[in-house]
Amino acid sequence: MSKYVVNPVEVRMQESEKGTVYQSIVAMGFRARQINDDIKSELSQRLADITPMSDENEGINFDQMAVSREFDKIPKPTFLAMQEIKENKLKWSLPQEENNDYSQ
Repeated sequence: MSKYVVNPVEVRMQESEKGTVYQSIVAMGFRARQINDDIKSELSQRLADITPMSDENEGINFDQMAVSREFDKIPKPTFLAMQEIKENKLKWSLPQEENNDYSQ
């Protein structure tokens, strides 16, 4: 697994330009969920292509193990989202607040 390259001080300085740290954490959380969903769907597709063994007692399905090992090497979705923030690849915006004047 690769080393963590995110320096908290750098992230704090970058996020002060864009908004609060809490906004960036929420954005990273949403992005990490998107990445996780993509990985899960890709894994499901790859495992669906593998023919299941007729009997569980026959032995190990080496094709399934190879796919599982390949996906085990992928970095965690949270780490990938943190890298995207550091490299300025993750863009987000806050919804515009409506000015509702309820006083008459």
